[in-house]
Amino acid sequence: MDNLIINGQRKLKGEVNISAAKNSVLPIIAASLLATEEVTIINAPMLDDVFTLCNVIEELGFNISINKLCNTIKIKEGSSLKICPNEDLVRKMRASFLIMGPMLSKYGEFRLTRPGGCNIGNRPIDLHLKGLKTLGAEITIDKNGGIIAKAKRLIGERIYLDFPSVGATENLMMAAVLAKGTTIIENAAQEPEIVDLGNFLNALGGKVYGQGTRKITIDGVESLKGGKYSPIYDRIEAGTFMIAAAITGSTIRINGVNEDYCRPLIEKLKECGVEFVFLNNGYSAIVNGKSRLRAVDIKTMPYPGFPTDMQSQMMSLLCLVNGSSIITETVFENRFMNVDELIRMGAHIKVVGRTAFVEGVDKLLGCKVQATDLRAGAALVLASLAAEGTSIVTDVFHIDRGYVNIENKLKGIGADIRRIAV
Repeated sequence: MDNLIINGQRKLKGEVNISAAKNSVLPIIAASLLATEEVTIINAPMLDDVFTLCNVIEELGFNISINKLCNTIKIKEGSSLKICPNEDLVRKMRASFLIMGPMLSKYGEFRLTRPGGCNIGNRPIDLHLKGLKTLGAEITIDKNGGIIAKAKRLIGERIYLDFPSVGATENLMMAAVLAKGTTIIENAAQEPEIVDLGNFLNALGGKVYGQGTRKITIDGVESLKGGKYSPIYDRIEAGTFMIAAAITGSTIRINGVNEDYCRPLIEKLKECGVEFVFLNNGYSAIVNGKSRLRAVDIKTMPYPGFPTDMQSQMMSLLCLVNGSSIITETVFENRFMNVDELIRMGAHIKVVGRTAFVEGVDKLLGCKVQATDLRAGAALVLASLAAEGTSIVTDVFHIDRGYVNIENKLKGIGADIRRIAV
């Protein structure tokens, strides 16, 4: 287990390159199981969650080849497949549930224990199961909570999601692409990662329309071919580095930005006083956090609202701006797990239900803090960059699930940060 040691209040400068999106590459890996030929994912982020999901599908009998130097992943159907992955692997991450839609659609049966992941709140899989049942799957739950799904062939149907769940939308898109007939998903998630998944499925021969809107239409095909694909850049990593510039009062250049996809965060940071200059058709952003920043209110919502995955990082910034801010979390009820750690650093935060009231302070003080989940860990790294003195961030394995070499990228733009094994 590793810790990060951070000496704060260093100005950042230079440029940083953003990796491909974890939240995009995971469903793309899962969707690769649908192909009859080899799939190559290029510019893949070498992350713990990526390795875990690859281990899950390799344990099922698929052939996996990961080249860490070239950032490529090759996936090909094996000669002997299983329909039930290893329970311990599945419990490591929630995204392992995404393999159910592809496996059920292609092979007609799949069994899965309930997946794990960050403890950020209740994330039921009811929408996934309800949608699969609508497509004709027979689903039973065993006494241990394991899920057994069977279908001779899924049949296209109209599905309405009670909530625009990203995971459910992805799972149902993958299940429907080989279903007989047409599937329509209404009240679908609109996140950029949904668009990327639809584009990937179409690159393999799928017929997916309307991804990125509330209504996605999938005309089922008999099979998908192989091919090469590069996922989109990680808007959450890009946003984290935007806040790194803002919280340290620095100017940095970030390469690998989709201005449109980052718009909800960019507009809120502009409201806060952060300045942006976009280059290369929005691919690069020069972020200037040198101005005196002011308090803003945020409310997390499904895309195109403010992303819940950026709420913790934004809270760290608002701890140090002038005035009072209100943060309302509508997506995950346990997404304030970083609050106690920020208070240890000197922040003034009061939580009432799903609302946090943040009063800006003049400074934070470095101390030992614990990363309780992926985004809370990133938020504590940001707070430590701005804090007076030295901070120790423990349980870095949470951060490693979603950020590629975060300490090296920060060190490359001037942060005083190092990793130690404990």
